[in-house]
Amino acid sequence: MAESEIERIYRLREELHTHNYNYYVLNAPVISDMEFDRLMRELQDLEAKHPEVADMNSPTMRVGSDISNDFVQVEHKYPMLSLGNTYSEEEVTEFYERVRKSLNEDFEICCEMKFDGTSISLTYENGKLVRAVTRGDGVKGDDVTNNVKTIRTIPLVLKGDNYPQNFEIRGEILMPWDVFEALNREREAREEPLFANPRNAASGTLKQQNSSVVASRKLDAYLYYLLGDNLPCDGHYENLQEARKWGFKISDATRKVKTLQEVFDFIKYWDTERKNLPVATDGIVLKVNSLRQQKSLGYTAKSPRWAIAYKFQAEKALTKLQKVTYQVGRTGAITPVANLDPVQLSGTVVKRASLHNADIIAGLDLHEGDMVYVEKGGEIIPKITGVDVSSRIPGSKPVEFITHCPECGEPLTRFEDEAAHYCTNEDSCPPQIKGKIEHFISRKAMNIEGLGPETVDLFYQEGMIKNAADLYELREQDIARLERFGEKSAQNIMAGLEASRQVGFERVLFALGIRFVGETVAKKLARSLKNIDALMSATEEELVAIDEIGEKIAESIIHFFSSEKNRKLVERLKQAGLKMEMAPEEVSAASNVLEGQSIVISGVFAVHSRDEYKELIEKHGGKNVGSISKKTSFILAGENMGPSKLEKAKTLGIKIMNETEFLSLIENAAKSEEKVDLPVETPAAETPEETPKKANPNIQLELF
Repeated sequence: MAESEIERIYRLREELHTHNYNYYVLNAPVISDMEFDRLMRELQDLEAKHPEVADMNSPTMRVGSDISNDFVQVEHKYPMLSLGNTYSEEEVTEFYERVRKSLNEDFEICCEMKFDGTSISLTYENGKLVRAVTRGDGVKGDDVTNNVKTIRTIPLVLKGDNYPQNFEIRGEILMPWDVFEALNREREAREEPLFANPRNAASGTLKQQNSSVVASRKLDAYLYYLLGDNLPCDGHYENLQEARKWGFKISDATRKVKTLQEVFDFIKYWDTERKNLPVATDGIVLKVNSLRQQKSLGYTAKSPRWAIAYKFQAEKALTKLQKVTYQVGRTGAITPVANLDPVQLSGTVVKRASLHNADIIAGLDLHEGDMVYVEKGGEIIPKITGVDVSSRIPGSKPVEFITHCPECGEPLTRFEDEAAHYCTNEDSCPPQIKGKIEHFISRKAMNIEGLGPETVDLFYQEGMIKNAADLYELREQDIARLERFGEKSAQNIMAGLEASRQVGFERVLFALGIRFVGETVAKKLARSLKNIDALMSATEEELVAIDEIGEKIAESIIHFFSSEKNRKLVERLKQAGLKMEMAPEEVSAASNVLEGQSIVISGVFAVHSRDEYKELIEKHGGKNVGSISKKTSFILAGENMGPSKLEKAKTLGIKIMNETEFLSLIENAAKSEEKVDLPVETPAAETPEETPKKANPNIQLELF
């Protein structure tokens, strides 16, 4: 029996690799999704029974793992250089003429789409993926192999048998438009910051520590360059066609041309047609096709002489403003939205664009029915950049910002020094009520599995919840009777609510949704005051004495707890079993040893992950900032610290501390609970005025 199950494992792996290629690369599935999932589950079960035949390139690796890990830096065998950019036909002509004069023989150009994602280098040995490395600084990059294995358009095992024994193939990791927009809709519903464009979203996803999150993001990949000693052809274009046979996703838009006019024809065609592609592009890449000729042309210090990128102009379109509507956020902030005649921009149909606030509307001199210019450019969130005044309808009225809440009718308020208008009727305005609950259940707050904006809306409409505390009084049978729900869904929600009772006080405090109290401020408050009762009774003077708590935040906290409704909410949550104080071990473990200093984390660590070191630093008085400066007290350095960061540290005379020294410092501080002033080296090149002073009380953390 064991032998037949092992044989079945090998057969299932081969079969699933084929089905994966058919579905994700050829877009021609031959079995249903249900059947594919059934085969995958069978393979997962069999592999769990037979760990002795584990294979890192099994199709089951596509689902990702929830194990957190740091990325190891790997040196590129061939440096990943950047391309020179051109923005006009004249510059393309100059490139073409330089190549012609340098070669002094006939040549061909391979024209490709310039995909707007994050670069990746894949290494294959004996037909199997062994390593995936990001571009990094061009010399070294991060090993993201486990994450890349979740991308279904990247083959783990190659097809056929005519591929080189060892080779590298480079390409672009992309987030398709539809996936990107769905992700941003989810983030918007949770009032989380939106990704600016698919490139940022793909890059951020690829660097996730949790590969199961990467798997859920449905990334795509196009491959566009082969490197190795025994490639099948001298022609770059021909090599790509061979790679297509091995299972790689190669763009159908790739063309080989012989004349400059054919290059211009390609550019002109795709300047318009790219809007219909499922992924983001921002230009055209032109490469001399012959590898022999590429070698002859060589490289500059930063880029190859045989390739260049032509960048498209930022997309802009003219369309009609139908009307301006207004959205109400959980804090009561009113956001005006321009509703437009549908227009295509950067691969999507745009129907709406944010106008942000009343000042933006006034600055545009926006009138009803105006023809407006809509642009995306590098930022994918559409924005109105101007008005075609010449086509304005005579007698049209200026758009005037509303004076009352569109949801509850409450008069709007504009606070001093703020651009937004607010509805202050937080007790009875439905979007604010639901928004607060959605914030409470969000991933960075209580992270309640099984609940989302649609579920919150349904529960609210059914009269089952009016605030966050009502969630803990829900009954399984009441949920199960609702449309689209059942016993299993109800059980999942109840399990999620039960699990949320173990969430720490810092996140509970963030989940309350007090204005201006974000994640970092919530941590500061929790660690300084230790419990909710101390926070509720704190005076403004006591609050502003806490690091990073100013008058504005203090006033907001006092205002929140002055409301009897909010105090009752806290009491009900306390009775529901939520953690309303710091755990004893959290309180006792903390010290102020790092208070007042600025710390940079760089490199790869053996004992703890970066996130764990970040947590340690915060618990011992630190805070997070963004880059090395004169104010940096020391660098916590692991393996493979970036050379540029090391050079900057030496220039500024910044102390570098290794992992062992840092942990020793923390351990000794926890024992003595005494503050330690760390020495800071003084750079010889600095003037006395520029000499860093001894650490002052406020440590900061920077991550790379």
